[in-house]
Amino acid sequence: MRIIFMGTPEFAVASLAALIHAGEDIVAVITAPDKPAGRGRHLQQSAVKQYADANGIPVLQPEKLRDPDFLAHLKLLDADLQVVVAFRMLPEVVWNMPPVGTVNLHASLLPQYRGAAPINHALINGETESGVSTFLLQHEIDTGNILFSEKVNIGPDDTAGDLHDRLMVVGADLLVKTVRAIAQGKIEPIPQDRAAVGTALKHAPKIFKEDCLIAWNKPVAVVYNLIRGLSPYPTAYTLLDGKTLKLFKAEKDEMPTQHEPGTPYTDGKSFLKFACKDGYITVKELQLEGKKRMDVKEFLRGFRF
Repeated sequence: MRIIFMGTPEFAVASLAALIHAGEDIVAVITAPDKPAGRGRHLQQSAVKQYADANGIPVLQPEKLRDPDFLAHLKLLDADLQVVVAFRMLPEVVWNMPPVGTVNLHASLLPQYRGAAPINHALINGETESGVSTFLLQHEIDTGNILFSEKVNIGPDDTAGDLHDRLMVVGADLLVKTVRAIAQGKIEPIPQDRAAVGTALKHAPKIFKEDCLIAWNKPVAVVYNLIRGLSPYPTAYTLLDGKTLKLFKAEKDEMPTQHEPGTPYTDGKSFLKFACKDGYITVKELQLEGKKRMDVKEFLRGFRF
């Protein structure tokens, strides 16, 4: 089949690479336009574009997916199938163009955790299991018929970064399996409403800065899950002397608390803890506003409470 691949971040690169290595015919890649980044505001290419360029695959970077010139180019590519991994929402005129349709790889066990941040929300909610799913795009986001899924265990101390990296690899393999099954006519799409029978659906909406502020008056397990669920990005934070303090790694300490929630507790040398409702969060890696990311001992050498 002639395949168009759509994706932008590193997560999508593994899937593109797997399809290429499997011998699939990737006729073009569609990714986000180059954007200014860093202090110098130099244009930065997406991870997918860099990989596509390195492998000689034509790249399209439309600002608007309904642009007539882009749609005309898309039609000329005459693709049988489109594959989407970590890209933006597609209008029907795009996802409905190929005769076989458009397949999306999603980082959750659908129908659970539909939305923009499934990896983060699974950890924030303390899940012990996640996974990846492939499905056919239709009108409402993340609601199309499921093709395949693969479960992945979540460890008690896994961060969003840890789960991201595992799902990235498992998802790439699942996508190759899906594309091969489509080519062979061996798919049995399952409607998501059937898969959701008897379960309470959990959602994964986009995370904003206000969602990352730690509420220290909550149980230590809830705070711990928030920290690991937002690490390394967008990162849970608190305020210390009026400055933002990001927490990347931490541990739970469920000893009875002797401080008001949010109170920092330290020996000034080796440990820093924050009181929660029923225990402490022991900070291991952090970043104070205007400083680099560092371990807690290095931080305490330069900060006085």
